Amino acid sequence: MPQRSHPGLDSWCSITPTLITLLCLSAPGGVSLVVPQPSINATVAQNILLSVEYSCRGVATIEWKHVSSWGTTKIVEWKSGNYVNISTVYKDRVNTFENGSIQLLNVGMRDAGYYFITVTEEYGTSTYGTIIVNVYEIIYEDLHFVAVLFAFLAAVSAILICFMWLCNKSLHLFQKTTTHKLTASTTEEIELETIEC
Repeated sequence: MPQRSHPGLDSWCSITPTLITLLCLSAPGGVSLVVPQPSINATVAQNILLSVEYSCRGVATIEWKHVSSWGTTKIVEWKSGNYVNISTVYKDRVNTFENGSIQLLNVGMRDAGYYFITVTEEYGTSTYGTIIVNVYEIIYEDLHFVAVLFAFLAAVSAILICFMWLCNKSLHLFQKTTTHKLTASTTEEIELETIEC
């Protein structure tokens, strides 16, 4: 995977198979940021966690932005241990965490895209991270087909059960009639033998 750099950023990216670590080298102490899951797949109406972990010596300002074909939207900005400023578009849909992570509630198709986090230390040092979110619709046509198929199979099963019950009832009546005829025939033979005697 090629290394990526943010325009105008004097930092470098170290990429491993399981995580992306962005280290800012422009100031002593700097800021470090870890993005353990750089790609997330979600379905409509699901809650997702954009998980990160940052560390710095001073007070940090965390900012999240969403970039998609609909444009760029600022989601939230806050200082560690201080105010949280959530944009109007995301009111009641975002939870923030001390480690820099955010949770998006009830995602929709418009929530797909790139999520950029910027962590800025009070001395001006910054680092950046990116998470790609893919949102998929639940295809109700497929669910409808499954429901119709299930209803059809249930109806066929019910018909078969009724047919078997009728067959069983008919067989029982036939056996009862045959037994009654045999009993009547045997009784007649006994009566005839008695008369002959």
